[in-house]
Amino acid sequence: MRIIAEAAVALVALLHAYFLVLEMFFWTRPLGLRVFGLTPEFAAASKTLAANQGLYNGFLAAGLAWGLARGESGDAIKIFFLACVIVAGVFGGLTASRKILWVQALPAVIAVLLILFAR
Repeated sequence: MRIIAEAAVALVALLHAYFLVLEMFFWTRPLGLRVFGLTPEFAAASKTLAANQGLYNGFLAAGLAWGLARGESGDAIKIFFLACVIVAGVFGGLTASRKILWVQALPAVIAVLLILFAR
């Protein structure tokens, strides 16, 4: 169960690293426009905001990686950063797109539950 929990945390970390890349480097490119359903005009106008958001996603990924590097003794770190992901996912799901609940919040909830059950 511990290996599955760690894999779930790693998946959430990788997702947020991917979000960082999308938001910081591909926001105005065809991939970013397609993934986020943006017009080129909106993407250009919001590029700086997206890069800032991408940086925050990078911090979440880094925190989860830090917790993973500490193994079982990093469970509190993992749970803290997963809780941050859940809050961000719920907020985004309520204010931006319901899809965020499934892509961001749900994997983090599953990872938290797996960590708790692995104890």
